[in-house]
Amino acid sequence: MADTKVKIYASAIGRRKRSVASVRLIPGKGEVVVNGKPASVYFPGLQAQTRYETPFKLLSLTKYAAEVKVLGGGKSGQLDATVLGLARALSALKADHKIVLHTAHLLTRDSRERQRRMVGMGGKSRRKKQSPKR
Repeated sequence: MADTKVKIYASAIGRRKRSVASVRLIPGKGEVVVNGKPASVYFPGLQAQTRYETPFKLLSLTKYAAEVKVLGGGKSGQLDATVLGLARALSALKADHKIVLHTAHLLTRDSRERQRRMVGMGGKSRRKKQSPKR
């Protein structure tokens, strides 16, 4: 799918924790390609598969395929960023799509980030140093 003549219907960016996913919707049959691999290979497992197929299934769309480039973070954050990017790209196509995706809470960015390391806490953010007993 590295053809430069492919028509791009919509593009969007999804973020989660340290992950950033850039999504492009192109003509296709509902397949999702992540970093040059099929999404079923990049995100193995049935639970992950249902997550990234949810935006397409809610709208019952099969005429679009998605190319995703995802950077940073771990696999879970990358999956969440991909789902948000897919939902944003599909909502950019039609106003009706935006309503359906918003009611399914797919257009909401999860803003929780990693808590920073605190000084004097023994190297962790929430850990306290052990007090001496006597």
